Amino acid sequence: MHETKKHPPLPLTHLLHGMRQQALSAMLIVLGSLALGMVGYAYFEGLAWTDAFLNAAMLLGGMGPVDLPRTEGGKLFAGGYALYAGLVFLILMGLVVGPVFHRVLHKFHLDKEQ
Repeated sequence: MHETKKHPPLPLTHLLHGMRQQALSAMLIVLGSLALGMVGYAYFEGLAWTDAFLNAAMLLGGMGPVDLPRTEGGKLFAGGYALYAGLVFLILMGLVVGPVFHRVLHKFHLDKEQ
């Protein structure tokens, strides 16, 4: 999807197509991560599926859990899932913003050479 530094930027339609693919990948990662969190909260804490969804979604969104873990396994899972959610957030930002950032830097590089 990326062009070399000696070539002009790809047409806008190519950029938008690539961003659409990246957004789809990001959505699949979010859904998979949400499912992982829901299963973990349901298994380790015995939460109902709606409560497990709420806790997993809040952690993935960076807000923190709603129900504090009560079991040792739940505490370990919640801590690990919180670290995982932070990494997922950073990865998703790179996926979604990366192509735009690349295009901006590419345009600056072309302007510098001319």
